[in-house]
Amino acid sequence: MLDFIKEKKDCWEFLASSDIPIFIYGMGDGAIKIMSAMKKYGIAVSGFFASDEFVRGHYFEQHKVHSLSEIENFLDDFIIVLAFAAGYESLINRIENLSHRHTLVAPDVPVAGDGLFTYQYCLENAEKLEKVYSMLEDEQSRRVFADVINFKISGKINYLISSATPKSEVFQNIIKTFPGEIYLDLGAYDGDTVLEFSSICPEYKKIIALEPDRKNFRKLTKNTQNMRDTSLINSAVWECDTLIPFSSKAGRQSSVSKSGEKIHARSVDSILNDGPCSTIKMDVEGCEKMALFGAKQTIKKYSPKLMVSLYHRNEDIFELPLLIKELNPNYKLFIRRQPYIPAWETNLYAII
Repeated sequence: MLDFIKEKKDCWEFLASSDIPIFIYGMGDGAIKIMSAMKKYGIAVSGFFASDEFVRGHYFEQHKVHSLSEIENFLDDFIIVLAFAAGYESLINRIENLSHRHTLVAPDVPVAGDGLFTYQYCLENAEKLEKVYSMLEDEQSRRVFADVINFKISGKINYLISSATPKSEVFQNIIKTFPGEIYLDLGAYDGDTVLEFSSICPEYKKIIALEPDRKNFRKLTKNTQNMRDTSLINSAVWECDTLIPFSSKAGRQSSVSKSGEKIHARSVDSILNDGPCSTIKMDVEGCEKMALFGAKQTIKKYSPKLMVSLYHRNEDIFELPLLIKELNPNYKLFIRRQPYIPAWETNLYAII
């Protein structure tokens, strides 16, 4: 069982067993989450650094922020713990080149929810992981699934470098659009994916886009103001129509939270009111499971193509594929991921 998992030692165990100085590369929420996990494992942090051009003598968590060249000048050997996300080619290449000069790990910490994705976590969920692996439709999906899991355990970025493909491959080979599409964009942010879909499918029939964050919604409205047949809804998505607490960060990380201002949330079935939909995209910062529950009638009746984020919560990578199959057993499941460090932009695609 779990033969596709090659990494048996967590990155946290590796770091805890090392006697080489450990420096965290980057600051912010990711660094704080990583520091919390390192404290749990008794891992000492020697300091922080940033790229040379961003160092201005400042401090983070009572540590002076060094430049990379400064550390390289006084240390021959050290471990780099990557604590920020890289989603464009030049930065990914820089990190990859850095990993050839020094030992580098990019620990996986969840965007939403608690806990860490360890090898023990995989053993505890072995049956579900095996089931998802076996139900994936093609070899590339199985490879991506395995690479993401091996990365999550080890923090080794080579698994991410080797398994990434451009999004154009998805639309060419899996999510094939057609004239007359009704597209539902859940988590539309500033309209980037709405514009992307309209450029790929200019003969769409209607686009409905939801975005809960007010500032993002204003950007969405401005960026799509010249588009035809587009309905914009300033709301979160949930399993039913209700009010939910929301933490607004005016960016991609705005999300449902335990506390915060209460905002309106809608279910897909309520929005569509028993009407058809041909494609649904879900990138809702950890609320994908609730969004799927709220779309169950639409999924059962119309079998829309689904594009669902799999990377916000630890359990998403196996719970969401299993839920989609439960809602509609006829779906064929594919997994792809776009270039990104860590394993963000790992997405599930379900088609009939």
